[in-house]
Amino acid sequence: MSFLERTFKLSERGTSVPTEVLAGATTFLTMAYIVLVNPSILSVTGMPVAGVAAATCLAAGVGCLLMGFLANYPIALAPGMGLNAYFAFTVVKGMGVPWETALGLVFISGVLFVVLTVAGVRQLIVSAIPRALFSAISAGIGLFIAFIGLRGAGLVVGNEATLVGLGDIHSPTVALGLLGLAILSVLLALKVRGAIFIGIVATALLGWALGLAQWSPQPYRLDEMTGTAFQLDIPAALGIGGHGFGLALLEILFVFLFVDLFDNVGTLVAVSKRAGLVQPDGTIPRLNRILFADASATIVGSLAGTSTVVSYIESASGVSAGGRTGLTAVVTGLMFLATLFVAPWAGVIPAAATAPALILVGGMMMHPLTEIDWDDPVVAIPAFLTLIAIPLTFSIANGLAFGVMAYALLKIATRRLERGDWLLLGLAALFVVRFVYMAFEA
Repeated sequence: MSFLERTFKLSERGTSVPTEVLAGATTFLTMAYIVLVNPSILSVTGMPVAGVAAATCLAAGVGCLLMGFLANYPIALAPGMGLNAYFAFTVVKGMGVPWETALGLVFISGVLFVVLTVAGVRQLIVSAIPRALFSAISAGIGLFIAFIGLRGAGLVVGNEATLVGLGDIHSPTVALGLLGLAILSVLLALKVRGAIFIGIVATALLGWALGLAQWSPQPYRLDEMTGTAFQLDIPAALGIGGHGFGLALLEILFVFLFVDLFDNVGTLVAVSKRAGLVQPDGTIPRLNRILFADASATIVGSLAGTSTVVSYIESASGVSAGGRTGLTAVVTGLMFLATLFVAPWAGVIPAAATAPALILVGGMMMHPLTEIDWDDPVVAIPAFLTLIAIPLTFSIANGLAFGVMAYALLKIATRRLERGDWLLLGLAALFVVRFVYMAFEA
């Protein structure tokens, strides 16, 4: 029996090495856009683009290898869309936390992920949150990402009278954004494999050719890949504003924890079902190993210089291509590691070329809304408040808070509380305290 057969149980799952390799390559192509998009988002904090690109490749590569060898699942990992926006726009730009300190918070959250996973707390929290809020948070993050993309493309700008308005459609940035949006939309509609990655590159090339973007390559230097490595500031993360474990730190860790939980649970259920790996009773085998892999990858990512690592729904493309074991994830991870050596070139891609990807990725995250029972006010109202608050307050934490508090209130008002709702009520109480504290601080 070969090493691969013993490690991944290929025959038992009805697959083969060639099939798994093809599946791994398919998954890589569908999510390779993160190598270009993640640096474009995190660079607004002042982080060097080449360093973030290298960190993205390293974190994704290590995460995929861990998922493959530890959990034997065809699920790929990479820095999460949504959490990278929260890191950049809320934590660093909005709260004024230096990016080095924010990386320290990511590291601490990764360590907490490991501890909570071993203790079984992450699984307990997942069971306490209504599935409707899972769906609303996912879609709300999608709107958040799409809004950032619309701003990046210049399609949406500030307006004193209406808060936001349409940008200058005659500007080169908007023209390139619209061109990219058209290219990516067509490629996705035609179901082209790797459509987002291909679309970003094609948009950049056309932008340079048509004079809509400047071609400004920098000299290739391998040392640029270490621009964010080991720059995290853990002591500062433990004492933001001199208050130690204050509200700011706890809120950031809370969001990192919950959004990572929701991303992983949603992805695990969707991909595992498609791969036929869910047990008849609905449980997911080796769940602890899966959560441990993503927690470890988050720690590696923080050390390398990127935001929280999560499971990617794009893994479903590899499963559709026949992937059934962790060998699929291993192949994807090796391809990310190979991409590491071209990371310094990520900075030549204009922001307007990556903005359409954010818009469409955000749009594709709307699908979970179909899982919400909109006819039941107890479910629909908290889901709506979560969905709308995330993009309009520019905060995942606020959306989560409104949703949990509303759900707890309506459960009490309609006398639909169950024995297992104690943790939900506790979370709602914490959010109430949070808003009271914010009111007095203001």
